[in-house]
Amino acid sequence: MQLSIRNRLAGEVVAVEAGEVMSTVRVRLSGELEMTAAITLDAVRDLGLAPGSVVVALVKSTEVAIGVGDVPRMSIRNRLPGRVTDVEHGAVMTTVRVAIGSGDTLTAAITKDAAEDLGLAAGAEVTALVKSTEVSIALP
Repeated sequence: MQLSIRNRLAGEVVAVEAGEVMSTVRVRLSGELEMTAAITLDAVRDLGLAPGSVVVALVKSTEVAIGVGDVPRMSIRNRLPGRVTDVEHGAVMTTVRVAIGSGDTLTAAITKDAAEDLGLAAGAEVTALVKSTEVSIALP
């Protein structure tokens, strides 16, 4: 199967917390970073997820937000610090590539206005933000 999702982060499940319908799955990426996914309990069972499972966390680039400076308290679980490696402006949208602490790269698709307002350029220190509900889990 081929996917259009740009962000594919390999990792290992470190915890699964099951609810009645939904579950949270914490994945340790290479390095010390973790990513949390909120997925259905059925998906956890279908994939056989448990601590130690090797997985790939998938995130569409349109679901990655970029923060600059101090990121205040908020409900977004996944806050991945990194450095901008590349910024490509289009007429309306901008693609921002961020090298995160795990050695991986995340791609964010944000509006050109937002990228300009934030002054994004290669070398800028940022935080990539992803809601746990926007993270999918796949088996490699």
